[in-house]
Amino acid sequence: MITPMPIARIKVVLDDVEPTVMRRLEVPLSLRLDRLHTVLQVAMGWTDSHLYEFRIKGIGFGLPDPDGGYRDGPLDARKTTFVNAISDTDAKSLKYLYDFGDG
Repeated sequence: MITPMPIARIKVVLDDVEPTVMRRLEVPLSLRLDRLHTVLQVAMGWTDSHLYEFRIKGIGFGLPDPDGGYRDGPLDARKTTFVNAISDTDAKSLKYLYDFGDG
């Protein structure tokens, strides 16, 4: 018998957009945050052509500077799963920042 994978049902709402743009998604809790970024890109019809960061209770997860120039930059989203990020911070919600120039 195959054990079902635990999932999260998430609601994605764009800030400051009228009319409201919203998606409801189901993702595995074991999904890495960099993969969650990819899921959001596909769900929103975006082209993955900008930097991104997840903000969870003041902690950033994204792609760190490969040269190490930004010591206080985000934690590596490729090394963190969705369930670990929300469990470690006891968060009920998170912010997904995409395209830092235009927001």
